[in-house]
Amino acid sequence: MRRCGIVLAGGTGTRLHPLTVAVSKQLMPVFDKPMIYYPLSVLMLAGIRDMLVITTPGEQPAFRRLLGDGSQWGLSISYASQPEPEGLAQALLIGADFLDGGASALILGDNLFYGANLPVLLKTASARPEGATLFACRVKNPSLYGVVSLDASGRPTAIEEKPARPKSPFAVTGLYFYDHRAVEFAAGLSPSPRGELEITDLNREYLEAGALTVDVLGRGHAWLDTGTHDSLLDAAMFVRIIEERQGLKVCCPEEIAWRQGYIADGDLEALAAPLRHGGYGDYLLSLLSEGRGQ
Repeated sequence: MRRCGIVLAGGTGTRLHPLTVAVSKQLMPVFDKPMIYYPLSVLMLAGIRDMLVITTPGEQPAFRRLLGDGSQWGLSISYASQPEPEGLAQALLIGADFLDGGASALILGDNLFYGANLPVLLKTASARPEGATLFACRVKNPSLYGVVSLDASGRPTAIEEKPARPKSPFAVTGLYFYDHRAVEFAAGLSPSPRGELEITDLNREYLEAGALTVDVLGRGHAWLDTGTHDSLLDAAMFVRIIEERQGLKVCCPEEIAWRQGYIADGDLEALAAPLRHGGYGDYLLSLLSEGRGQ
């Protein structure tokens, strides 16, 4: 089954002004890597190699300079523009030709996921041929998010967008796996009162069709967004602590590509060469001495 990935990296990032007046939020650093490396890495861990990065028209050249066509990591990266921020579900309409009737995985460009068995969860979700899969995470303030209610067996029963009185502590994260029907469902949505095609409404279409699976990220997993100054700093500190303690990088696309066999030893060595001054390249070279199994 062919599944393509879409990274939504548009928007104006107004909550991060003045940082984002001149640069896209998704190009901001999260400790030692650009923010967009984190969602790209999640798609790679799901086994996805064909990706579409959706940006604002003016910022697309900067993303192209950073990511290129993805071939250096064994990927194929294409680009599209979102002229105006008209809702997350709009990404599927923008990417309709790219998806070409196939399955998709949509991830928000400012979301960070971490956890020991995360690749297993991602690949399991990606392998489901029918329906949609969402990931939910328990949060202290669910009224700030889309909220999913689950029955005693873990099946979803309702989805609400930023409810004043949440019926559940489980927020829907910014990672969504859809079958071939997603573009059709998105095309049938009506704009919300704020003029956007809401991802919650799309997810509700799958729920009402009895085709929605929700995987809960439990203890041992982290889901962070980086849309405010505080959350951007929190995410950077989280990554720094993990990397400094373990000596392993979080969401390093070069390492993921190498470990998954997308690139060879010589390719990794070539990628490391221009990155040695800051230590990033030295880390990549250290992987070669340890071997893929570590």
